[in-house]
Amino acid sequence: MSLLPRWIKRITGVTLTVSVCFAGVTACNTVFGEDAAELSTVEFIDTNIRQGYEDNEIKPSAVASDEEWVRRVYLDIAGRIPTLEEAKQYLSDESPRKRNVLIGELLDSQDYVRNFTTIWTNNCIGRRTPRRVSRNGMEKFFREAFARNRPWNDIVVDIVTGEGHFEENGAVNYTLAQMQMADDAVQLTAKTTKMFLGMQVQCTQCHNHPFNNWQQSQFWEFNSFFRQVRKIEHRKVDPETGRRVDDFSEVVTRDFSGPVFFEKRSGLMQVAFPIYMGKKVDPNAFDRRKEFGKLLVVADNGETPLIAKAFVNRVWGQFFGYGFTRPVDDMGPHNPASHPEVLDRLSADFVKNDYDIKQLIGWVANSAAYSLSSQFGEHNAVDNPSAGEMPLFSHMYIKSMQAEQLYDSLISATNAHKSGKGGWEAQETQRRRWMRQFVAAFDTDENDAATTFNGTIPQALMMMNSELIEKAVNAERGSFLFETFSKPGKDAEKLQELYLAALSRRPSRGEIGNAQKLFSAYGRNGKVYAYQDLFWALLNSNEFICVH
Repeated sequence: MSLLPRWIKRITGVTLTVSVCFAGVTACNTVFGEDAAELSTVEFIDTNIRQGYEDNEIKPSAVASDEEWVRRVYLDIAGRIPTLEEAKQYLSDESPRKRNVLIGELLDSQDYVRNFTTIWTNNCIGRRTPRRVSRNGMEKFFREAFARNRPWNDIVVDIVTGEGHFEENGAVNYTLAQMQMADDAVQLTAKTTKMFLGMQVQCTQCHNHPFNNWQQSQFWEFNSFFRQVRKIEHRKVDPETGRRVDDFSEVVTRDFSGPVFFEKRSGLMQVAFPIYMGKKVDPNAFDRRKEFGKLLVVADNGETPLIAKAFVNRVWGQFFGYGFTRPVDDMGPHNPASHPEVLDRLSADFVKNDYDIKQLIGWVANSAAYSLSSQFGEHNAVDNPSAGEMPLFSHMYIKSMQAEQLYDSLISATNAHKSGKGGWEAQETQRRRWMRQFVAAFDTDENDAATTFNGTIPQALMMMNSELIEKAVNAERGSFLFETFSKPGKDAEKLQELYLAALSRRPSRGEIGNAQKLFSAYGRNGKVYAYQDLFWALLNSNEFICVH
């Protein structure tokens, strides 16, 4: 490449900037009781979020432009930016309902299924597949669940109660991933409460919680539901080498009917029986996990099941960058929600609608807060959760892309490889090969990994020089770049194609002027190199890397 990094800002003008941009707010008091019940779910969200603006004496940002919004919604639902043709089609649509329509179309797409399959496979088993765990099996389970729009409560129950072969019943890979050590299901207990109940109880393994009423005994009461779990690792003889090799893993239920013993800090030994939120289970039950699964979906005294609240909080956090609590998996009286009424209403309506995941995403994506610009000004600059403040959702918070989003967006922008060839598994193999270069993993009990683009030197170098980027800016016949610059038309029109493909927006007048200066500097014979360098700069810009 002949373009130096210093050209990125000077030529493209795509470094993110903050500008003063806000809209007026209609004062609206929070409504409760019968008045609240008359509001639709989205109306209730909008009413209560607006009340937060008034209470904190701020004004929200303006509604996002179509160019900003379409890129955002594709990334959040489909896991990638729109292709050039998709961006053109949406921006040329003059229908006042086009945002609502596009949300529905994306939720019915294979890209939605793929994106949420990736998200929840990573949530359950991590990006680095643990030993004797089948990523293909876990992905197959989620792919079928999201494609059929299975109710979330059914999905969770299948995961926490699953048993059998790790590919015939892919749900068991969640359990296998948490059983890498012989720890009496301690990690499985802690992960399950965090992931599906939104509660961090792991510290109560050794002592009472310092900030809420969780007791040490409650951790072990939860743990006793999982003491019957056993994993079996099957091996076979390799006919070529004659050696025994891994074959498959399975989860089975073993006989365990007694109590769990644990030691208090005082040295006193105590016992714990299977009890879920005060509900006792017969310790002699044949399968305690199945009893646990039944209790997960039971609501007492009008309370919404925790699995609903936890999922709602996660989805809201996925779309806005921040959930109603920070972190999203630590809910409770010690960590109050920023908008408790919205969390409660969304959760209750989620349950009433049979845990319909697409419906929940539709409510969130159609909310007024989600439609706001990421640009903010003096009238809402205090709304800054990254500084530790409670989120008010008066503007869209800028997020770094996840590694998978970045990969899939590069493919969408450039057609750098034949994305549609080879089927799901072939695409996933190629994707994971690239991911290995990107993901910086950390050895923790939960298989954590750093997976957002946060500007580290290795990440930046990989983006600038990777094989994928080389393919992206390839100008050989048949490539996206060749087809763009070689077709008839003015340079200004071709520049619009590049900007729409990479950033889902048209270039400003100033950006066109700067690019024309670049073309002049390269001369007529060097125009192909100018197009390559410009496109390379766009793909390596902050604006491309971020969700905004």
